[in-house]
Amino acid sequence: MELGQLRALRELGDRGSIAAVAAALHVSPSSVSQQISALQRHSPAPLTFRNGRRTALTDAGRALAAAAIDVEVALERAGQAVARFQGDPSGTVSVAAFHSAALAVFGRLILAAQGPGRPQVRLSDFDVAQEEFPALTSDHDLVIAHRLVGSPPWPSSVRVEPLLFEPLDIAMRADHPLASHPVIEPADLRDESWVAVHEGFPLEQAITVIAGVSGSEPRILHRINEFLVAATVVTASGSIALMPRYTTDLATHPDLVLRPLAHPGLGRHIDCLARPETLERAAVSTVLAHLRTIASGLTEPPRQTHRST
Repeated sequence: MELGQLRALRELGDRGSIAAVAAALHVSPSSVSQQISALQRHSPAPLTFRNGRRTALTDAGRALAAAAIDVEVALERAGQAVARFQGDPSGTVSVAAFHSAALAVFGRLILAAQGPGRPQVRLSDFDVAQEEFPALTSDHDLVIAHRLVGSPPWPSSVRVEPLLFEPLDIAMRADHPLASHPVIEPADLRDESWVAVHEGFPLEQAITVIAGVSGSEPRILHRINEFLVAATVVTASGSIALMPRYTTDLATHPDLVLRPLAHPGLGRHIDCLARPETLERAAVSTVLAHLRTIASGLTEPPRQTHRST
């Protein structure tokens, strides 16, 4: 049984004729007759009978029409429940992010979402290859993902909300010979030893691009995905690493510096992925607005503190 069929039967009981039902539902009389005939095929008992020139309901038809009212009430209640859920700005929103974005964003997001009437955030971090990020939207409302410039776009099954473009810099010790260069040319890195991410992760391809420009094969000694661990290895070994400019926190490594590459297009897009229907919820839209504000703040230069003399 379908809702349209039950609705036609109910209206027939209330209005008394096929023509009146058709006028009320803004359809043709033949369409109403087809709906009731389709409903009759699912019922072992007759639902209608001819009463002169009109079609009337049998006792079984009246019983089913009464049940149709209960169906309409249940659907209306369900619709209202969905509307309240979608419009509730204080609902729970789950957010997933890759490690460096989580480090840069999660603390700020918790602070932004604090207070009565605001969304409750549930946070998770994931270390996955680029093509695996869209699947995370099945279990999380918002997924902060990164995609290297020139790589395939995200699939059309997810909605993409851009957050920021993040250049990739070279991390090295402050006493490294290249640290005095304001800009690093790919050819300058020809003989360097690398701390790289694992194969299949976005930044690994960026090192391949740099090596291609310099006309050499990269010499990769260590493969570490976590940037803070990579920073420790760079400090101890004198190797270099590719690190994102805005989401890398080297405060605990004051002996390291970041130097930009003379390849300004090399970087990654940091996007927020979600299923389209998820973004219809007010709480999700609120958290997404917080993420946009936080991402914008990451690209702003730190404020200088001036002391009076």
